[in-house]
Parts: sequence; structure tokens; C-alpha cells
Amino acid sequence: MTLKPAASGAGRAPLDAPGLIRFPDPPPDEMTAFYQVNFPGYPVSLYEHYGDRATTIITSEVAAALIPSDDYEGVRYPDLLVAFGVDPAAHRARNGYLIPEQGKPPDFVLEVASGSTARRDETVKRDNYAEMGVPEYWRFDDTGGNLYQTALAGDRLVDGKYRPIPIYRTADGGYWGRSEVLGLDLCWEDGALRFWDPAEGRYLATHEELHAISRAAVAARRAAEAERAAAEAERNSERAARAEAEARADLELAARAAAEAERNNERAARADAEARIELELAARRAAEAARAAAEAERNRERAARAAAEAERNRERAARAAAEARVRELEEELGRRAES
Repeated sequence: MTLKPAASGAGRAPLDAPGLIRFPDPPPDEMTAFYQVNFPGYPVSLYEHYGDRATTIITSEVAAALIPSDDYEGVRYPDLLVAFGVDPAAHRARNGYLIPEQGKPPDFVLEVASGSTARRDETVKRDNYAEMGVPEYWRFDDTGGNLYQTALAGDRLVDGKYRPIPIYRTADGGYWGRSEVLGLDLCWEDGALRFWDPAEGRYLATHEELHAISRAAVAARRAAEAERAAAEAERNSERAARAEAEARADLELAARAAAEAERNNERAARADAEARIELELAARRAAEAARAAAEAERNRERAARAAAEAERNRERAARAAAEARVRELEEELGRRAES
């Protein structure tokens, strides 16, 4: 079948125009991409790889054509389509890739082999994609060449005709070829389609691998959180141990302070008791001194009375002696007078 482009300006109706022709969804026999393209999640992986969703279209089993159509006439449904520098909004509104509307053909298409489409993929569709001007057309056969002529094949458009892209065999029985428009290697590995990024030296991750990476990241994050929690618990335990040690030290200091206060109280009590004893002793000494002073005073009084009595006795003795002398003299005079 030969596809003819629409006349100039065809297919450029406003996206909200009532007469906008939307492509139909794919017929069942064109839906062969699930296990090799959609289930691994390659549209998402490719979007993540290229990054610019605003100007990039990466779809699977969505219409591509030169003219708008509401039936399957002239429409192809590649299992994987990649286009750069295009309008995703127009693609969504049209439910497909209309080449005149986008201003360029898709950069890359891929078909996955099935028993019902394998012959058309290698013949009619190859011609159709060349007429559309698709720069690279790839075919993948998960059976390893039982449906297609080879497990992996690619064509590059040169002067309006497809020329085979070199495909290389790997040591472990796989195949690979370089897509210039994607900047990736397409690989057949044990019946699975893989995309190798030579710049990064790694495969684009499948949905399952992304989930594994996510689970590993979650596990690593949880392990890190658990490690941080354990470290924090250890620090808390150390803080608690330090706080307990400090509390014990404070209790010991308080106990020593209390003991010292008790000893000080005992010293004060002994000092107070000793002071009371000293006061009592001083009081007794003062009382004894007062008694001694009183006794001395009484003794002085007695001595003074004794001295006064002695003086009186002396006076009496003197008077007696004087009286006796007087009597003697009187007697002497009496005797003289008598003689």
C-alpha cells in the first residue's frame, strides 16, 4: 500500500475544532507491544532518559499517518514511536501522530513480531515507514528469528530508501545495533528488548528494575533511618547514663553536704554545750569568788573587830596600868607623907 500525504495545510484544524478527525484506537492484531515495550515500561524510561516531555512524543500502539483518518486506511500503529521537537498536545487531541500536523515524521519506530503481523512488518510496513520519511525503522523478534528473518533488525533512511543498520552478535548469544537518532543501542537479550546507553554505560531501567531500585532506595532509607534511630537511641542512652551518673554524683555531693552539715551541727551543738558548761563554770567560779570575797570581807570585819577589841583591851590595860601607877604614886606619896 502506498501512502500519500495530504494537500498543503491539510490536517491543521484547531485542536478544539468540531470537525477534528481523531484516529481510531488500534485493531487487536496490531497490539503486540505489551510484553516487550509496555510491560517493561520503556515509554516511561525513555521519557525519563530524554527529559523534555513538552516537545517529545513517546508512544506505543498509537496511530501514525500522513493523512487524517477515522478508519484504518493508511494508518500504522507502531509498537514504539519516538519523535523529538513536536507537539504532544496535538498528538493527544488527534489520538495519533499526524505527520503534516507535527511538521515532521517520527524519528524512530519499532515493531514487535507476532504471528499475524510479522510478514507485513518486514515488507509493507517497511515501505510505509519509508514513505512517511521515518529516519529509523526497527524490528524485534522475541523468538530469536522464528517470526522475522532475524532476531533484531534495523533500517536507516538514506536518500528515501532504507538501508540495513549493522547488527552485531554478542558472546552470550545476543544481538545489538546502534540507533543514531536515539543515541542508544537496541539489544536482544534472551528474548527481551533492552536499551543500552553507551554514554552512561548502563541499560535503561525497566519498570521492574525501577521498582527494585525504588524498593532498594526505600530499604536503604529505612536502614539509614533505623541506623540513625539506633545511633540516636545510643546517644540518648549515653545521655541518660551521663544524666544518671550526674544525678548519682549530685546525690553523693548532697549526701556529703548533708553529712558535713550534720557534722557541723554536731560541732555547733558540742560548741554550744561547751559554751553552756563554760558559762556554768564561770558562774560557779563567780559565785565562789563572790563567796570568797564575802568571806574575806567577813574576815576583815572580824579582824577589824578583833583589832578594835585588842585596842580597847590595850586602852583598858593602859588605863589599868595608869590607874595602878596612880595608886602606886598615891601610895608612895602617902608613905612619904606619913614619914
